[in-house]
Amino acid sequence: MSVERTLHHFPLDPASRQVRLVLGEKRLPFTDVQVRYWERPKELTALNPSGLTPVLVETRGEAQLVLCESRAILDHLEESAPEPALLGREPAERAEARRLLQWFDRKFEFEAGGYILHEKMEKRLLGLGAPELANLRQGREGLKNHLFYIDKLLQDREWLAGKRLSLADFAAAAHLSVIDYFGDVPWADFPAVKTWYMKLKSRPCFRPLLLDRWPGLTPAKQYDDLDF
Repeated sequence: MSVERTLHHFPLDPASRQVRLVLGEKRLPFTDVQVRYWERPKELTALNPSGLTPVLVETRGEAQLVLCESRAILDHLEESAPEPALLGREPAERAEARRLLQWFDRKFEFEAGGYILHEKMEKRLLGLGAPELANLRQGREGLKNHLFYIDKLLQDREWLAGKRLSLADFAAAAHLSVIDYFGDVPWADFPAVKTWYMKLKSRPCFRPLLLDRWPGLTPAKQYDDLDF
């Protein structure tokens, strides 16, 4: 029986982007529904009481499965559509991919992405006024620290978790891509990271992200350039 998938997401949400990338990499078709999560629409909170994106709804005939937020969705997709395998084929790579998923969704978000995206994106969406420069400085400094760490990983590995492309790469790229939308990633200072990101950016699953636009939030000029 065929599966119909509907993804409720916000285009500039890193968690939503992780799921979109994985759906694209696994070539799983889906219908996307863009939601303004900060307005807590009833349709979204009925699916996920936390009011957060993403939410994936899978329908098989009369049966419906509602999966809330990125980790639950990614685990489910890896189990239900195991090819290509994106957690690694060896225990060490799977463990490292899981560690880095946690790293980017918690540590990176707390120390870098959260500051930048709150000041540059969420304040505009919520009408909270101009960005605070001190918060932007702190976020940018945190971003540089994380880019140094990513660069260090890539010195010894082809991909972040090891020899193969994994969920760790998609998590990192999802977070960085939203920051890149606003032009805040200093790619020139981290050539190894830039090369890694260019490889990801050139994959078919990444193309829909490069088309993302949101009213009032104009992307940086290099955002959709594959040879930036």
